Amino acid sequence: MFLTFNATSLILVVYLVKEQKVINGWSCYLAGLPQWVSYVLYFAVPVLFTFLSLLLSNKLADDNIEAEKGQSAIREVEQANNAYLPSYLGYFFVALSVPHCDTLIFVFAILFLFTFLSQTLYFNPLFLVFGYHFYYLTTETNIKIFVISKRNLKNPSGLNFPNLKRINDFTFIDKDK
Repeated sequence: MFLTFNATSLILVVYLVKEQKVINGWSCYLAGLPQWVSYVLYFAVPVLFTFLSLLLSNKLADDNIEAEKGQSAIREVEQANNAYLPSYLGYFFVALSVPHCDTLIFVFAILFLFTFLSQTLYFNPLFLVFGYHFYYLTTETNIKIFVISKRNLKNPSGLNFPNLKRINDFTFIDKDK
């Protein structure tokens, strides 16, 4: 649920900025702050939660993909960074077009629910800020998995993943650098 919230939370940030909601009115101590401080703080919350989720990913179950007899278990590597950005931009356009807060809550709840129930991928563009990239890997047994890694993967020959953390059956985060 935490990964799903992180992946969808930027829609809330975009809406708050669009509506020019600021923290200045929350307290007399904050009254003199410029609007941009609020916007930076709104953006900082998902970044902080994403960092926390990366730390918590160390607690996930261990897994690996190792070469057998010198033969890589990976047949194909496909970069997935660009595949999900159009969907994510769609979230932003939704946030920009939602007229009321209660509508946003309803739309966010639906997006959250569908993202959580699909549980196939955890594409969070904020992982890019932390140096991670997204890849589809096709194994020799023709299984396509989604890997989040800091490594720059290009050539499938000789690829090993000795330090994977399992998010679900088809999604992993690589803890090698």
